[in-house]
Amino acid sequence: MIDPRTPVVIGVGQVTERVDDADYRALSPVDLAAEAVQHAVADSGADPAALAAAIDTIVATRQFEISVPNAPAPLGKSNNFPRSVARRVGADPARAVLDKVGGQGPQALLTEFAAAIAADTAEVVVLCGSDATSTTRHFAPGDDGALPAGAPDFHETVDGPLDDRGFGLEEFVDRYTISHGLTGAPVQYGLLENARRARVGLTPAAYLQAMGELFAPFTAVAARNPLSASPVRRTVDDLVTISTGNRMICDPYPRLLVARDQVNQGAAVVVASAGAARRLGVPEDNWVFLHGHADLREQQLLDRPDLGRSPAAVAAVTEALAVAGIGLDDVAALDLYSCFPIPVFNICDAFGLSGADPRGLTLTGGLPFFGGAGNNYSMHAIAEAVAVARRRRGEFALVGANGGMMSKYSVGVYATTPTGWRPDASRRVQDSLDAAPTVPVTETAEGPATIETYSVRYDWPTRTGIVIGRLGDGTRFLATSEDEDLVALLCEGDPLGAAITVRALDYGNRCSLR
Repeated sequence: MIDPRTPVVIGVGQVTERVDDADYRALSPVDLAAEAVQHAVADSGADPAALAAAIDTIVATRQFEISVPNAPAPLGKSNNFPRSVARRVGADPARAVLDKVGGQGPQALLTEFAAAIAADTAEVVVLCGSDATSTTRHFAPGDDGALPAGAPDFHETVDGPLDDRGFGLEEFVDRYTISHGLTGAPVQYGLLENARRARVGLTPAAYLQAMGELFAPFTAVAARNPLSASPVRRTVDDLVTISTGNRMICDPYPRLLVARDQVNQGAAVVVASAGAARRLGVPEDNWVFLHGHADLREQQLLDRPDLGRSPAAVAAVTEALAVAGIGLDDVAALDLYSCFPIPVFNICDAFGLSGADPRGLTLTGGLPFFGGAGNNYSMHAIAEAVAVARRRRGEFALVGANGGMMSKYSVGVYATTPTGWRPDASRRVQDSLDAAPTVPVTETAEGPATIETYSVRYDWPTRTGIVIGRLGDGTRFLATSEDEDLVALLCEGDPLGAAITVRALDYGNRCSLR
């Protein structure tokens, strides 16, 4: 007998459109999310009208245009995204939630609201999200600021209470990091990636090859997935050869090794209590249970002893597996968040996985190839995990969701085998992580130093080096550089451990070769 308060995933839905498709409709983010919800409702097997009427909570991830303060939205946006979606699908939930920024969000939200269902504070919950960044770019304003003919209007106003959790950006960046160029994911992850390269002892060329070998199998999955933003199978050489179509973004990443941020995609998940699922007539063959879960937070970027690792992500996978009562060898299918290679490498390093694992490391095709705009990618991964669990009954699928600069990691383990709600020990594990040693930071740095890790911003008007270094006393600092000799070493040589001089100016630290 299953406790009627047991949370179960009863429906999942996804939608993708491409600007070069014959049936391209220029859907808004609200439209994309609403279609995904409609697919999820239909997927449940319940009467659509009855299920829509039963939704008491709708929760949305943030879109690109509402993920940072004052971000442009040239085509417009909804003032209340979750309620706009709810109105489209005929629902009028008592509660609407807009989550904070972070790619861990979809899995963290599913865990949070599954717990709410188990605690009897919710009964039928819809999680959804979307982005229409490809359409926004397609209809970008001209030099005169005017929109092109035929541009859609996404402005929308809907009444109703909204629990807006805010941006949450202070959890990932601060004044010091922003003032030293850490204003985009590629440069942030480039620093982490080169720190890992230092630890594993590879040359820049050998490490680029390793990244290509890791991600080439992802492209094969993306090529088979009709929902992929870029369903193209690519070789390792395709991924690592620098060309006009595969330009350098930020060292060590060419374009094809970073998350694809130009997509039109939406995904949704419906979670309900077992009692509500029965009452609504959802066939039990459609029920998928959350067997294990964990949500953990990493140390702040500059505090971390090893910038090329995330112990919190490893601990989250370990804890979720422990809650499920299984080991990683018992998992039949995995989706490891793949905005860049290092979050995947991080889990592979810890658990002895490789890109050649016969299970594969992605269910969708991964963020660079399936698509990974904004904060909603892992909603697609969850949808795929649920589909796998239904096809392979009794077997486990694991989703690992990453947010920030490897700052947060949320994990879910899914299977059709019935189980009651299982609390996790994430709070206790977090206390242990928080007690770990940290590296002292000197924000105003002067004198001789060495390069600990680095990246190069090719996306700025002047090619600029971004350096995390160590002073002679072992403290860590951030600096930027336009020094021609140093930037040339960063771009063309191997600067790890190189001797530099750092100067503190009113507008930040600057460094050069000694």
